[in-house]
Amino acid sequence: MVESSEQKRLFVLDTNVLMHDPTALFRFKEHDIFLPMVVLEELDRGKKGMSEVARNVRQASRFLDDIVAHSSKSEIDHGLPIPNFGSNEQQNQSGRLFFQTRSMINHLPDSLPGNTPDNSILAAALALQEKVPDRHVMLISKDINLRIKAAIVGVPTEDYSNDQVLDDVSLLYSGTRELPEDFWNRHSKDMESWQESGHTFYRISGPETREWYPNQCLYMEGDQPFTAIVREKEDDDAALIELAEDFTAPKHSVWGIQARNREQNFALNMLLDPNIDFVTLLGSTGTGKTLLTLAAGLAQVLDKNLYKEIIMTRVTVPVGEDIGFLPGTEEEKMTPWMGALMDNLEVLTQTGGGDWGRAAADDLLRSRIRIHSLNFMRGRTFLNKYIILDEAQNLTAKQMKTLITRAGPGTKVVCLGNVGQIDTPYLTETTSGLTYVVDRFKQWPHSGHITLLRGERSRLADFASDIL
Repeated sequence: MVESSEQKRLFVLDTNVLMHDPTALFRFKEHDIFLPMVVLEELDRGKKGMSEVARNVRQASRFLDDIVAHSSKSEIDHGLPIPNFGSNEQQNQSGRLFFQTRSMINHLPDSLPGNTPDNSILAAALALQEKVPDRHVMLISKDINLRIKAAIVGVPTEDYSNDQVLDDVSLLYSGTRELPEDFWNRHSKDMESWQESGHTFYRISGPETREWYPNQCLYMEGDQPFTAIVREKEDDDAALIELAEDFTAPKHSVWGIQARNREQNFALNMLLDPNIDFVTLLGSTGTGKTLLTLAAGLAQVLDKNLYKEIIMTRVTVPVGEDIGFLPGTEEEKMTPWMGALMDNLEVLTQTGGGDWGRAAADDLLRSRIRIHSLNFMRGRTFLNKYIILDEAQNLTAKQMKTLITRAGPGTKVVCLGNVGQIDTPYLTETTSGLTYVVDRFKQWPHSGHITLLRGERSRLADFASDIL
């Protein structure tokens, strides 16, 4: 059933790997894949519904059908060649796909009685170890408990990490870069500066500019603090930077909100820049992500008329027990999930004072702010809208692509999230869709990212974030 080979590994796939990423079938390069029969049965049970998992299951089933199509029983027994998929890096792929064709449950040790799906997968892995002792058999699963059970019975196992963007989330692009104290001394000879339409620009040449990204935020601390944004990478050794606008003063506030720290000031610069179509804001609780984004959105929708309306959406993953079905329209169903929107609107409208502020809040909710569910975003195109994706850390890379590609001409997309608070099963800090887009968009000249570091909610919230 499985041909011997010293070089190739044999990977046994758990069902949750295909549920998480249906293209996992094509991600093992020259190595072989073995699918236990129980995996196909679990895929069949999970194919119904409109959830992301159900869609992934149906796509995985279509991939398997394409591979198996027009194959004879003899060909299936000897393994089917896995075709190339997508990128050029897999053009030399020569792995084969094997299916379980006979019962293997009798290979289970006495410590694992029963015929549960997990035990059936372990039995298949143990049987393969006996049948092809010269092959390195490894179980791939995103189920921690299954990996523990596999270690107990002596089956090597790994998590599926092909979709992992970074080895460590601490390596994630922060959007800021501190300049050394001698920066001006080293670059003064190859620098020119000028003012244009009230903005100050610098063209700087030097080896340090090679490591800069478009719209990266530069700063220098000291007696004369300096903050700027990289506007253009002209070549490997030259860049155009612009002094960042100062939104820390009350007279430069945005809808009554002023930046309380350097990172918030950078965030407002990006949120208010019409040349930046995609903004990602990362930060822990209380760093002001939603408040800044909403203030900038209201300023551009109501004051500048750059966008027609604000659209806000988020993943509906409950922290506690699910409260069940909710009555009403789409917006009414989403209202319980939009507490952050209501809280921040209350702050923004109270700056106007009195009854007018409360009346304005009600009017804004009805006229210029729309609440949509992610379930109904597929297939839509939004024109001249200011879209806020809240709690984006709970989205997969595929979901993130689906949502961002909804943007039509004149639309700005802002993704907010905290990769330290992921509630979606099988997603981690390094595989989150938010991490994925931050890393992939950092080279694009019409995107910007900033990681907010300091909480500005209250001394109680700051202390709780640090100590708990």
